[in-house]
Amino acid sequence: MSAKNKTGGGGANSLKLLFSLVLLIVGIVGFYYFSGESVLYRVLGLLLVVGLSVLVFYSSDPGRQLWLFFRASRLEVRKVVWPTRGETVQTTMIVLFIVFLVGLFLWLLDSVLAAGFKWLTAMGGG
Repeated sequence: MSAKNKTGGGGANSLKLLFSLVLLIVGIVGFYYFSGESVLYRVLGLLLVVGLSVLVFYSSDPGRQLWLFFRASRLEVRKVVWPTRGETVQTTMIVLFIVFLVGLFLWLLDSVLAAGFKWLTAMGGG
C-alpha cells in the first residue's frame, strides 16, 4: 500500500499560495508607488488586489480548509449558551470584590514586611 497525499496537487497549491502572496505584496507596493494619485483610487486598487489574492488563496487546499474551519467555528459559537445580563453583572461584581480583597491583603502584607525590614535594619545600624 502506498501512502497518497490527501490534499493532492501539492505543487499547484504551493504556486497558488505563492501567487497569492505576490499579489498582496504587489498591491501594497503599488499603493505606495502611486502616492501621487487620489487616495480613493489607491484604496480601490488595493482592495481589488487583496480581493484577487483572497480568491487565489481560497482556490488552494489550505484556503478551503481555512474556510471550512471558519464555518465550523461559526456553528460552534451558535451552540454557546451566553450568560444573561444579570449573571454578567453578578460575576463582574464578584470579580471586583475579590480583586479588592487580594489588593487589600497584598497592601497589608507589604506594610508588615516593610515595617519588619525597617525594624531589622534599625537594630543593626547602631
